[in-house]
Amino acid sequence: MIQEFCPRQLDDVMRLWLEGNLQAHPFVPASYWRQNADAVRAAIPQARVWVWVEQDGVVGGFLGLQDGYIAGLFVERRLQGRGVGTRLLRHVQSLSDTLSLDVYAANRRAVEFYRAQGFAVSFSRIDPQIGRREYRMCWTAGQ
Repeated sequence: MIQEFCPRQLDDVMRLWLEGNLQAHPFVPASYWRQNADAVRAAIPQARVWVWVEQDGVVGGFLGLQDGYIAGLFVERRLQGRGVGTRLLRHVQSLSDTLSLDVYAANRRAVEFYRAQGFAVSFSRIDPQIGRREYRMCWTAGQ
């Protein structure tokens, strides 16, 4: 079930954020994610965040949105491929006219997921902090 984030879910969301980044980005040093965790923890309550909550109350995924920009979409590994990410993304699409996000080109699984959901690459650049190519992907309702 999708619900809006509440502060008591912050530790679960942060766990998913760190585990998800470590899993999806083996080309980025783990220290990078750990060094940025405090900034992300502070930013999450400032964003609009929706969580996927399982029947037992466990947070199994989340999507964070800031002014039409998807700052993160993470799903517990055991739930990946079961439609949780698709449901979260479609929920946000139902509330939006346009969306954008950045994704590393090397994260092919994510790139293909977003393409399947109607996103297209609008430009690419080299991330100055990581030194890897990333895509800006955009989605517009009705296209």
